[in-house]
Amino acid sequence: MKKNKDRMEKDKKMKTGIRLFSYIKPYWKQFATAIIAMAIVSLINLSFPYIFGNYLIDKVLNTEGNFALLNLIVVGVVVLMLLKGVFSYFQRYLTSYVGQRIVTNLRNQVYQHLQRMSMGFHESQRTGEMIARITSDVGQIQSIVSTGVVSLLTQSFLLIGIFVAVLLINWRLTLLTFTVVPFIIYVVSKAGKKIRGISHRVQETVADLTDILQETFSGIRVVKAFTMEKHEAKRFAKENEASFQASMKSAQALAFLTPTVEILFVVGLAIVLWYGGIEVLQGRLTTGKLITFFTYIAMVGTPITVLTNIFNNLQQALAAADRLFEVLDYQEELREAPNAISLSSFSGEVEFKDVTFGYQKDNIVLSNINLKVAPGEIIALVGPSGAGKTSLVNLIPRFYDPISGEILVDGQNIKKIKISYLRQQIGLVPQETILFGVSVRENIAYGRPGATEKEIIDAAKMANAHDFIMDLPEGYDTLAGERGSKLSGGQKQRIAIARALLRDPRILILDEATSALDSESERLVQEALEYLMKGRTAFIIAHRLSTVQCAHKILVLAGGKIVEEGTHGELLAADGLYTRMYRSGLMRADNI
Repeated sequence: MKKNKDRMEKDKKMKTGIRLFSYIKPYWKQFATAIIAMAIVSLINLSFPYIFGNYLIDKVLNTEGNFALLNLIVVGVVVLMLLKGVFSYFQRYLTSYVGQRIVTNLRNQVYQHLQRMSMGFHESQRTGEMIARITSDVGQIQSIVSTGVVSLLTQSFLLIGIFVAVLLINWRLTLLTFTVVPFIIYVVSKAGKKIRGISHRVQETVADLTDILQETFSGIRVVKAFTMEKHEAKRFAKENEASFQASMKSAQALAFLTPTVEILFVVGLAIVLWYGGIEVLQGRLTTGKLITFFTYIAMVGTPITVLTNIFNNLQQALAAADRLFEVLDYQEELREAPNAISLSSFSGEVEFKDVTFGYQKDNIVLSNINLKVAPGEIIALVGPSGAGKTSLVNLIPRFYDPISGEILVDGQNIKKIKISYLRQQIGLVPQETILFGVSVRENIAYGRPGATEKEIIDAAKMANAHDFIMDLPEGYDTLAGERGSKLSGGQKQRIAIARALLRDPRILILDEATSALDSESERLVQEALEYLMKGRTAFIIAHRLSTVQCAHKILVLAGGKIVEEGTHGELLAADGLYTRMYRSGLMRADNI
């Protein structure tokens, strides 16, 4: 059982590694050049002990003196150092280039993949964790692909070169010295497996911390209003301590690994000193060759230490890559049909046929909804909280798919229509207006970046937004701030309406667009909404009586079903749920 588990873990690790380094393929020329430069640098490093031992010591210092050879050695060393500097530059620059390009591409790929995911996917994920995967996890990979791969090859090449050199000097001494190598390999492999598991936990704690930061900073107003600063500080401190503990376990593993490898290496050096000294005393080895041999063995410490660190970093990078590839391999349930179409014309007729929907199949939110809306018709949706109003309108732009039944637009099942085309025909003005931290102009043109200045201003005027925009410090160039923080609620709503007007959609969804506004702001927004709805199919999740009364038809939802429908007057005459809500005063509350 354990053997099978270990084998599966090794297979997974190998597949992750192969997949990760497949990103190098587009840059193989730069990578190959970096490897060639690396090989030259390594050969130059390997030449120095040989020059100093065999020539400087044995043929210059241990003889009567050869000044010509001494001068040649000095000049040769300077030339070799210059060449090493040149090739080191190319090696470092090209490896950084390849690594940075791979990381940039990988980060773009993950972000674009997340953008394509459905609303259901995003609602099931923690925002902080998704941010951590794009930032922290990619950062873990960056070090290994930018310098780690070439360093791995460099140090491996150097290690092989050292082994060949010392083998040629004295094979008996070489074999005796390298008896400690299997022990080093064993220690590194065992520690590496533990480090990878710990790395997973470290990255998870980073995601937890990011999640808390995202929640508290975005909801700082609520935190302060309820005086929960100390509570949030404790919650953050708890997760921060968990991150510290996980990081210390990783540090503990590294702290054990490095000195253990160094101790084993020193044992090897001690063997060289002892047996090599005997070889020199017995005349089987010259002093220069022993010094050369000892220098090469001393050089082994650097590649072993570097390879140990690279191996540890590789484990962390593979753990991060596992998490990234989990996201990239996620199979989206809401998919576009292979032969999806764009309609030649779009009038805005919407029909629900026996639609049943639930966010989970065992938790039905809407049941057997049947509804037909003519082009240009305004439909108001009212009902108690949790009745399914928002869920119903979210099905139209295909944020979710129904469990059963079908939704038709202009007689065509929306599953057969290209998702991008469908959503281009739909304008959304939500209760909580989302603006981005760019200029007011860019926020209005969001969804139609190619709009002209005149079109943007005309849309703002129709949305009753132009006058207040011109009063802003920099007019249309004023930055809206994060989530529109520099604007009032009514101003944000009017910019959202201008954004929808500029898009010129055939279907409009208003999700309590006038809620939480003062009377003056509500009047201006209501005027803008009336202009916006002209000639468009509109679905209004009603919040105020004035909004409901302008609808051609009012649908009353309760328990996920349409229980009443008609005009304001017809529903009052029916004396049902709508009438009870009206008489109880709920028509001006958030419940409707």
